[in-house]
Amino acid sequence: MTDITGTSTVGRASSEDANAYAPGSGGPLTPLTGVSAAQWRALSTRAAEPNGYYLPEWELAVNASARGRGDTDALGAWREPSTLIGLMPVISMWRAYRIPLPALVGADPYGTLCTPLLDRDMAEEAVTGILQHAQQAGAHALIFRATSLEGAAMKAFADVLGRDGMAPLVLQSHVRACLDATCDADEMLRDALGAKKLKELRRQRNRLAEHGAVNFDVARTPADVAAAIETFLMLEASGWKGQRGTALSQDDGDASFIRRATPALAETGQCEIVTLRAGETPVAAAIVLRHQDRAFYFKLGVDERFAKSSPGVQLTLELTRYLCADPAIRLVDSTAAPDHPMINPIWRGRLAIGDVLIPLRRGDPVVLLIRAALGLRGAIREPLRRIVHSVRARQEKS
Repeated sequence: MTDITGTSTVGRASSEDANAYAPGSGGPLTPLTGVSAAQWRALSTRAAEPNGYYLPEWELAVNASARGRGDTDALGAWREPSTLIGLMPVISMWRAYRIPLPALVGADPYGTLCTPLLDRDMAEEAVTGILQHAQQAGAHALIFRATSLEGAAMKAFADVLGRDGMAPLVLQSHVRACLDATCDADEMLRDALGAKKLKELRRQRNRLAEHGAVNFDVARTPADVAAAIETFLMLEASGWKGQRGTALSQDDGDASFIRRATPALAETGQCEIVTLRAGETPVAAAIVLRHQDRAFYFKLGVDERFAKSSPGVQLTLELTRYLCADPAIRLVDSTAAPDHPMINPIWRGRLAIGDVLIPLRRGDPVVLLIRAALGLRGAIREPLRRIVHSVRARQEKS
């Protein structure tokens, strides 16, 4: 384990301070594996704002084996030792950005959403506890990456900071596609795509049907999900991600994480794998997470031999109809890159997402230094990042 500047802290929790990380003891940081899974799960059911990527079954699987995402700590807040009311997985600023300054950064959960979990009935109390523990850990700031800017969690942080004359600072922001699942799917698709595009998509679906009847399957049970994840991994690795070496199955740790997380979440009805088939041939598959009344469209894999039939788009149309027909789901987060050429024209709703700096001390010059360092880093990296995202999005358009 390392401290917030990247310095080794092996031996920090020695026999004389063995309670330093005990939940409810006032210890500033808790190893993620030291958080009670039962308490974490209970908190997720009471969360003020959903985040499928910070569910315990998902994040603990990420922490256990996903490439470069292990050894994560947590900032927690407890009402009492048995009641977890706030949780934010974190890593040091050094580990996140290679910047040796005293800040803690939201851990990457292998999904583009790092909104912390806060108890809806005690959100401000949870925020206060998280901020206090961050200060005790030596941090001068918290940095939330890829966080919902207009949700209940950020409002709670803004309200607590406002009492001390401070405010969150948005470092960068964008909007990404989402689906209002309370609408009529066919009406929404007609409005979004228009008659001409829908006619073209029907023609492509008919071309796909030449290979066999087109079926949309949903794997829900742990056993079915465990089988379907192998189909997904095969499809993902068969395309451009496999050629680039970034498919999940191409890294043993990543493959282990997804094989562990998806059936575990299926146990609680929080993960489904949807597959589009032409006859017996799977042509597209995707992973969908659920948390409260929200769904998260995680990853898509397609068989590029059927590219002329747009299998990824065809699957997304079926998924749209499926989720809009489900009264338990009100919103679907695409978790896609901004301006994604496949999902943006279909799902016309938009979510504001950004990186946010949370100061911990008013008038702290170190916070100014942290902000300046991140600004310089962004000025250097952002143009390249946009080019890479643009190229990847074009590759994913199918």
